[in-house]
Amino acid sequence: MKSIRVLLADDHALMRAGIRSLLRGAEGIEVVGEAADGRQALRLIEETRPDVVLMDIVMRELNGLDATARVVARYPNVRVIILSMNASAEYVLQALKAGAVGYLLKDNSPAELEQAVRTAAAGGSYLTAAVSRHVIAGYLQRGGGNGGSALARLTRRQREVLQLIAEGNTTKEIAKKLGIGVKTAETHRTQLMGALDIHDVAGLVRYAIRTGVIAPDR
Repeated sequence: MKSIRVLLADDHALMRAGIRSLLRGAEGIEVVGEAADGRQALRLIEETRPDVVLMDIVMRELNGLDATARVVARYPNVRVIILSMNASAEYVLQALKAGAVGYLLKDNSPAELEQAVRTAAAGGSYLTAAVSRHVIAGYLQRGGGNGGSALARLTRRQREVLQLIAEGNTTKEIAKKLGIGVKTAETHRTQLMGALDIHDVAGLVRYAIRTGVIAPDR
């Protein structure tokens, strides 16, 4: 019987070690790689071709939501489960919009983690009960899905630039990391500030922390 190949993407080494240890005891599940950020996750997915990715949201360089969208676009057979501390409706709805097939909380039981991995690998979707309640509440608050936050309306590139600015990168550093010209990076920065109506770096950092793009200690 073919093993379910799992990739772990979380910027905390202890968390990855804990999840790896839990899955090691599950029959027919194999951890094939570990990534500390979204970009590394994409590289390892290309190398290892896992069946399921357990993806954190808040990671350096490229957050889990944007990484998930890229995974889904590039590797349609790879199933992504978000594993997060945050159960807010905004996070969950953004994860589902990005293409994740599951959403678990980091305080869920080992049995539920295993169940989610098996369900995703079999082609199903899995939302833990607490998250399901938040999704329904968030959907109703939006009047059945209309509207959305300013963050949801940003383009994928604008969210990348927001994260990199909030992590302290200069425009030149952002251009290098994204493989674009400095003038293009400046244009994205200007458009980002216009879209959010925030016109200073400190304001962007506060917004990134408030919306969970980066953690407060980043």
